[in-house]
Amino acid sequence: MGRIVLRFLAVIGALFIFIVVAGLLIAAVRGKGSVHSKTVLEVNLETGLIENIPDDPVAQAMLRDKPIVRDVVDAIDKASTDARVAGMVARFGASTVGVAQAQEVRDAVIRFRGHKKFAYAFAEGFGGDGGPGTSAYYLATAFDRIYLQPSGDVQLTGIVMESPFIAGSLEKLGMKFHGDHRYEYKTALNLFTEKKFTPAHKESYEKIMNSWYGQIVNGISQAREIPVDQVKALIDRAPFLGQEAVDAKLVDGLKYRDEVYDEAKSKAGSDAELLYLDKYLDRAGRPHTTGKTVALIYGVGTVTRARSSYDPIFGSPSMGSDTVAGAIRAAVKDKDVKAILFRVDSPGGSYVASDAIWHEVALARNAGKPVIVSMGDLAGSGGYFVAMGADKIVAQPGTITASIGVLSGKMLTTGGWNKLGVSWDEVHAGNNATIFTGTHDYTPQEWARFQASLDRVYVDFTRKVADGRHLPKERVLEIAKGRIWSGEDARQLGLVDELGGFDVALKLTKQAINVSQDEDVNLKVFPKKKNFMEALLSRGAENSEKEANADVMVRALQIIQPVARSMQMLTGVSDRELVMPLADPAQ
Repeated sequence: MGRIVLRFLAVIGALFIFIVVAGLLIAAVRGKGSVHSKTVLEVNLETGLIENIPDDPVAQAMLRDKPIVRDVVDAIDKASTDARVAGMVARFGASTVGVAQAQEVRDAVIRFRGHKKFAYAFAEGFGGDGGPGTSAYYLATAFDRIYLQPSGDVQLTGIVMESPFIAGSLEKLGMKFHGDHRYEYKTALNLFTEKKFTPAHKESYEKIMNSWYGQIVNGISQAREIPVDQVKALIDRAPFLGQEAVDAKLVDGLKYRDEVYDEAKSKAGSDAELLYLDKYLDRAGRPHTTGKTVALIYGVGTVTRARSSYDPIFGSPSMGSDTVAGAIRAAVKDKDVKAILFRVDSPGGSYVASDAIWHEVALARNAGKPVIVSMGDLAGSGGYFVAMGADKIVAQPGTITASIGVLSGKMLTTGGWNKLGVSWDEVHAGNNATIFTGTHDYTPQEWARFQASLDRVYVDFTRKVADGRHLPKERVLEIAKGRIWSGEDARQLGLVDELGGFDVALKLTKQAINVSQDEDVNLKVFPKKKNFMEALLSRGAENSEKEANADVMVRALQIIQPVARSMQMLTGVSDRELVMPLADPAQ
């Protein structure tokens, strides 16, 4: 039986590898091609955006068609000065793009239009069937014309921030979570310990929500030339059905997709051709390839120990301290590298892993290599920890950042086991040997050590924020307490230096290495990106041959079973907060 299962897995894995390799070979045979003298770029913004594709064969297979933020921005910026490109047409829909990601692309589109290029937006509907469309519409307002399918709606319904609480469920199961945090705004544990928002939890959510709301309203107001008060009134009336959206001046007309594309090609010239954005970038070449070398390093996903990885079940990457710290060391050793641009998009994670990356950032600066951080949608807790020691930090107004604090704890499961008729017993050696087990609550001595560990992390975190951001310690203690801030608010508090995206971070990088703004720099990714086969072979090299083959087979099965995404089991602390090693989500 075991041999039959193994053969089945081998066949599935072989088919998966064959399909991916065949796709790569077909793409190679097609070649780069050329850019037509009258080109209209076609951009698909309906599928959402990602920050980076990890060097993982499964990630490369699953995410290969997902647009990457940097690729979109680089392609638009490249096209803005390319005489062959007359304009662009972008498709929108139900995708919930993050506020900061929307701002990153909005800025690029506005720069594109500043070079006398046209930009049209089209949507069958802003929002899905029964879903919101606020962030998608906000992004679309950067385009000079917005078209809606006649049967479509504009679901500009505003913002809602929801959070589940399972303390009641745990009570029914006879289980309880016991832990603590520093301090009241460090709210991830509330999932397990509360039945509704605490005052601090509600306050921090409302502050973020109101900051986002103001940014979105102001952006729509400026782009559509509608007074702010009127935009707010429109949001309160939404959703808008077809012609209602035209009457409200939210869209410029009702047209089907082919009609919008025909109009775009007509505006560009009778013989204009459409070209997908990714193909354009491949054919025209990426910007920032000449001049002094700047290392580009990605820190994306939950901060963990060991190497960066990708979870195909939940579609989530990790920022492994070994990988990111190694990339920073390599950039420091490279004599051609003059500075480091560190792109961070992370909800936090392991304290010790975050500290390892922070240390390498400090060593890079000591070695004379300036470090500039560009934040994506999220740089909170451990995501802020790895960034706070940089020379300069850039965030979008909508970036969620800070959350300077720590939490930890454990699930007490004995009551649940009792309901199942399962009993536990144990023997132990060492006064604190039971500190990690879920079948025992903390003893007074264990609780004292637990609290000391939380205090140690919080003191270390706040001290390093004060040193890195040149803020008085007392001020840091006022604005820390585990609280999240929007980039807009973080700028006012001194937690970030500038508001913007890749373009602003590049400007600061050039200043740091005394390069004039009209000169270019060569962005070199560290570690060097691997293609699919390189990633597959390197993964096999990390393990024994037997383990590697089994791993590939299991991952192949995971790919063809997307239903597994809906089967997440509750196993521990949320990975969206900086945690101490007692509850390290990497373990």
